[in-house]
Amino acid sequence: MIEILNSARLERARDTGALVGNILHTLKQRSTVGTNLLDIDQWAKEMIAEAGAQSCYVDYAPSFGRGPFGHYICTAVNDGVLHGRPRNYTLADGDLLTLDLAVARGGVAADAAISFLVGKARPAESVAMIETTERALAAGIAAAKPGARIGDLSHAIGTVLSKAGYPINTEFGGHGIGSTMHQDPHVPNMGRPGRGYKLRPGLLLALEPWVMADTATLVTDADGWTLRSATGCRTAHSEHTIAITDDGAEILTLPTQARP
Repeated sequence: MIEILNSARLERARDTGALVGNILHTLKQRSTVGTNLLDIDQWAKEMIAEAGAQSCYVDYAPSFGRGPFGHYICTAVNDGVLHGRPRNYTLADGDLLTLDLAVARGGVAADAAISFLVGKARPAESVAMIETTERALAAGIAAAKPGARIGDLSHAIGTVLSKAGYPINTEFGGHGIGSTMHQDPHVPNMGRPGRGYKLRPGLLLALEPWVMADTATLVTDADGWTLRSATGCRTAHSEHTIAITDDGAEILTLPTQARP
């Protein structure tokens, strides 16, 4: 299903997107050396409830997961990259943490992810990988305008990732979003320009470049959910929900302090 939002629902999407951005910003500030992943999950649960919103994850049970996810945020550390199920793990200095959050409020969902280093250690390779996913996300957003094709966005994202030397996995990528978290169209992180669905004003997309340092192969953790790099290498993931408008792409999931 592909949804096109009217102006009233787009306004609700802006509200939900700001909530997601603000929660992620707060969680990043709280996630320090010594923080447990289960604490992050509890904080997310509390903030979602306080905002009168609903988690898109807690009851989520797709074919690729083992039963309902059962948590409120995805927390992936180091070699974990997608669908990181919170566990009893205490963050250490230099850990590369990815937080991925999707919530719904007012009947519209928003989805975003951030990767960052915990503590004071700044391994150069990890910094470069995070920055590459952020640049790829910016390139995909810049390509998103009415009349463009999904392949244009995928090509823009993939060009940045491949030029930086990262293998690209296309099993999981961006997606449409609206009244539910995951909708068509699929937005792979590499593609051919001029191909695929033509973008229209009112379409919401979650774009999410993610990479693993030296492999394109994923393995599933024993928890049945967390996807890790097959080689144990580090990973990074950046995501925003955007709305296609007459003037181009509007980023919905920026935190309040980052908005123009």
